[in-house]
Amino acid sequence: GRLGGMVFGRVNEELIQLNEATLWSGGPVRSMVNPAAYNYLEKAREALFKGEYAEANKLVKNMQGLYTESYMPLGNLVIKQNFADTTVSNYYRDLNIEDAIATTKFTINGVNYKREVFATAPDGLIVIKLSCNKPRQLNLNIEANSVLHFQKKAVNNNELMLSGKAPAHVDPSYVQYNEQPVIYDDTSSCRGMRFELLIKASSKDGTISTDTNGIHINRASEVVILLSAATSFNGFNRCPDKNGKNEHELATGYLVKAGAKSYTDLVKGHLTDFHKYFKRVSLTINPGEKNKSFMPADERLEAYAKGSADAGLEALYFQYGRYLLISSSRTPSAPANLQGIWNKELRPPWSSNYTTNINVQMNYWPAEVTNLSEMASPLFDLIKNLSVNGKETAQSYYHAKGWVVHHNSDIWATTNPVGDLGKGDPTWANWYMGANWLSRHLWEHYLFTGNKQFLKTAYPIMKGAALFTLDWLIKDKDGFLVTAPSTSPENTFYYDSSKKGDVSVATTMDMGIIRDLFSNIIEAGKVLNTDASFRDTIIQKKKQLYPFHVGSKNQLQEWYKDFEDVDPHHRHTSHLYALHPAHEISPLTTPELAAAAKRTLELRGDDGTGWSLAWKVNMWARLLDGNHAYTLFKNLLRLTRENNTHYNTGGGAYPNLFDAHPPFQIDGNFAGTAGVAEMLLQSQNSELHLLPALPNTWKSGTVKGLAARGNFIVNINWNDGKVSMAKILAGIGGICKIRTQQMVIMKELNISSKPSSIGYILSFKSVKGKTYTIMPIKKNL
Repeated sequence: GRLGGMVFGRVNEELIQLNEATLWSGGPVRSMVNPAAYNYLEKAREALFKGEYAEANKLVKNMQGLYTESYMPLGNLVIKQNFADTTVSNYYRDLNIEDAIATTKFTINGVNYKREVFATAPDGLIVIKLSCNKPRQLNLNIEANSVLHFQKKAVNNNELMLSGKAPAHVDPSYVQYNEQPVIYDDTSSCRGMRFELLIKASSKDGTISTDTNGIHINRASEVVILLSAATSFNGFNRCPDKNGKNEHELATGYLVKAGAKSYTDLVKGHLTDFHKYFKRVSLTINPGEKNKSFMPADERLEAYAKGSADAGLEALYFQYGRYLLISSSRTPSAPANLQGIWNKELRPPWSSNYTTNINVQMNYWPAEVTNLSEMASPLFDLIKNLSVNGKETAQSYYHAKGWVVHHNSDIWATTNPVGDLGKGDPTWANWYMGANWLSRHLWEHYLFTGNKQFLKTAYPIMKGAALFTLDWLIKDKDGFLVTAPSTSPENTFYYDSSKKGDVSVATTMDMGIIRDLFSNIIEAGKVLNTDASFRDTIIQKKKQLYPFHVGSKNQLQEWYKDFEDVDPHHRHTSHLYALHPAHEISPLTTPELAAAAKRTLELRGDDGTGWSLAWKVNMWARLLDGNHAYTLFKNLLRLTRENNTHYNTGGGAYPNLFDAHPPFQIDGNFAGTAGVAEMLLQSQNSELHLLPALPNTWKSGTVKGLAARGNFIVNINWNDGKVSMAKILAGIGGICKIRTQQMVIMKELNISSKPSSIGYILSFKSVKGKTYTIMPIKKNL
């Protein structure tokens, strides 16, 4: 939910590192940050069409704005337990992701001690229970601190308050040129939100006292600790200080309400809430395989890396991504950021912000398909906020209509090109397609749910992105509509033999995103039966877009020209956007372009950072190559130790299964989960493709509860790599087309599938609320 905790499982001095989803530095974005930006647009375009790429790079730097703000850590809870003996045995810790409860157990001097920790979304608290199997053996001190400015205060006899204020500004961790990278003073009172953490302890038989040093508990048999926190955040466009919410009232309200409940009731409410989402989907792979869940996670990952079969670990990783999304995407206007809600740094990597050239979008790839549609709601809030600020950015920077988003954003819905007014690298700072890509998530939500009311509210936002794009496009010498300036995020190319360039014209990513947006706008207008004249305009403009090209190596060309890559194995594969997450390229509909996309992936290689590996899993699945997708998925589970933190060394998984960019970046977890779903079920081509990219090693299994476009819920059983039974629940009804590897029959209507270019197709009209059973047959009826 709103609160995050990292439970370290220490014995004598337990550490729980705390976060609150809305705690960020800064405040509402400033308007007219760089009013001179537009003066450089035409000059940059002239340089680009002359092939003067270095000059274009210099010019677009003059079109940059300010950096985003950073996601802040709330604080640390430290539980110091006093033991007469320090010899520990039977040490055990786990995270039960089905119940979302972390447990630590150990034995000292014949006493069994146990700690249970969970974050309850319905009650808005973190709850900790400490217990032991012998009476009055708990002696502990509870302390709290923060890397932010804070004060502590004893409240009543059993409560401790930690209150403070976030910085007015925090430089990104990669900015090293300012003497004060963290600034607290803000004369405008519009930057720097307040926060409060309340800690309350209770015990039936122990003695409790509180002072500014903490809460002190002696001779207790059981202790329950409630953690409540809140910030003054009151929306992306309101000052968090003078116009902020009352964080004390909020934090106290959560605590008072929950304080009237027993621990049993708190657990029950938490489990009921969490199970409602988590248990929608189950996955079992190779059920006859030996269960290795008893192994410590680091040893299990190490054995897996050495070739030990562990389908249970693979299924666990899939479900772990769902656990993380439920746990970090429940707060309005505060979607999961680069670290979800688990950041401990004052200056976190990449500000732990919303990186919009793939990373925040990647966080939400599993939301719809793994039956967690509600978790995308905070992202939709952010998109709506971005469309407001993005309108000002489009007008002030480019004199354009609609709205635009660049490479980075934050809880304040920053939309300007970052870079600190010319100090940023255009390879990432000057990228213009964020609004277009984010609009895809609005359309996807409609495709999965069929919710026309949602689409009515989303359509104007999608249209706004298209309006900017129409103003942004210009004609090249051949009459094609192109983008300029244009980048392929974070990648560079060689031109004139040895010169390096980054700013170009009509990169394949740009054109793929725009083609996708235009297609979605056209279809959305048809669904809503609205805006016919605008739809006609988009149809005509789409025909004029610069087309995809196949390069000299039979690859999908990344740039306007067939340039050589400076880094052939670059972590970004942005030019394959049309393959995934879009579906402009598919082996079923555009086989030649799909072959070029495959060649591109081969040239890029099978290594990369954690999130890069995860994206490639999805792409290979879209190419219907399950074995290659599985190769990348296995790489995603490479054990990465804490001391391996340089992101160019390749990614994997930390012992707690967090994605190692490295350092930690949660998008790889989410995209890895989505990649498994793509191997088992695809629906982007107006059909339900069952087991489209099943790797040979997953010989048998069962998946239940996956969602498909058209509002279908799908269960699949398979043996020997083929469907043995499938059940399709129609959420809204309508035409259902199913593609399978082998011929199948649908019992309810007694119809069988027919051969197609790839597999067999069964098509029928479904009825809302009805479940249909698919079974294989050996020959045509």
